[in-house]
Amino acid sequence: MNRWGCLGPYAHNSPDGTPPNGAVKPSQIVRNQIWRESGLGSGSRSIPEETAVALTYNGGTYAVMMATPLDLEDFAVGFSLNEGVIGSAADIDTLDVLRLDDGVELRMWLSKPKAERLQARRRHVAGPTGCGLCGIESIAEAMRPAAVIGRGAQFSPEQIMLAMQSVPPRQKLNMETRAVHAAAFWNTASGIVALREDVGRHNALDKLSGAMARTSTAAGEGVILLTSRVSVEMVQKSAAIGAPVMVSVSAPTALAVRMADAAGITLAAIARADGFEVFTHFRRISHGVAEAMTR
Repeated sequence: MNRWGCLGPYAHNSPDGTPPNGAVKPSQIVRNQIWRESGLGSGSRSIPEETAVALTYNGGTYAVMMATPLDLEDFAVGFSLNEGVIGSAADIDTLDVLRLDDGVELRMWLSKPKAERLQARRRHVAGPTGCGLCGIESIAEAMRPAAVIGRGAQFSPEQIMLAMQSVPPRQKLNMETRAVHAAAFWNTASGIVALREDVGRHNALDKLSGAMARTSTAAGEGVILLTSRVSVEMVQKSAAIGAPVMVSVSAPTALAVRMADAAGITLAAIARADGFEVFTHFRRISHGVAEAMTR
């Protein structure tokens, strides 16, 4: 088996992110009853799949997350990077995706130095959908400082708006189900470089991180785009990726703003069709807008 192993129906996805023939689909069609003011009817709806995903390293379980069974290799790499388990994708010697009776295991074997370091700090996390911190035993671990971002690129308001407007047409699973989050990376040279979806907003960002790491995508000249609220762990993960700017359609928490400020990240949020709001490090927004915000 090669370095990126592949077992069972939760295996490699095709380049457009869809699973191969015979794989478990990321969505399911269910029958339902429909109530409208005009009366009661029946129909069907596509809804996202959700499964327990265990991330294991060298034979030991590190975390179990609820996730959409799509782009799981990206999820394994991105989660490992953002949790500080590895320093780069090369630290994973092998990665196998294994279907279990009631979920899926992302089985990773690490290089010896990383395995020894992990053993010294092993902890267990149980994270239900929508919560990336549930089950963390140490408050200090949950509040760990984010990586500090350097100068980074500068962007105009028009570029920020264009980037956000380019996300919805690429959310294939959300267009089908209207029930999943997306995280995307955009730069001026290529537009949307990568986009990943999941029922968990933090899972989508981990998947994006893994996709970027596996393709050696440089984060310093681009923007992370989110369709979810910005909480502290989203800032920590964005900082680990190395992006200087993050933009979301929803508002940030107060703690997320403080963390972004300390990490040197430009945090823009409440992005709508008519504009957005910037909460930290205005210098990366083009000069005229930055001046207006500081008056």
